[in-house]
Amino acid sequence: MQIEFRKVPFTPKEFSTILDSVKLEGTFCKMSPTLAKVEATLVGSTTVECCRCGDEYTVNVNENLDFLLSNTVYEDESLLEDLVIEIENDIIDFDEIIESEISSIKSDYHICKVCLENKEDIEKEY
Repeated sequence: MQIEFRKVPFTPKEFSTILDSVKLEGTFCKMSPTLAKVEATLVGSTTVECCRCGDEYTVNVNENLDFLLSNTVYEDESLLEDLVIEIENDIIDFDEIIESEISSIKSDYHICKVCLENKEDIEKEY
């Protein structure tokens, strides 16, 4: 799902989009001519790779996302505690946001149930 930044309303608007088996739904609205706020929930499941054995398995995703979107280079330090995503070509692409969040989840360290139950020593590097 894509929307032009100039068409984002100043009153919160609900949205829902699904990519693969992950759903992003919530609200978005403009806070200023160059900033939009997104409050959403990412729900679904995705496959990840065990960092010990390399096997793939499925994990459930249920995360709250609160961030700002900017259609310009963002330099205001007063809101630095908020995540600010700079968008390109004045287009908000919610599918791209889902892909980014899934990539972030997949890049984390995951250990499958088999490896968690395996009590053998693991080679450690110091």
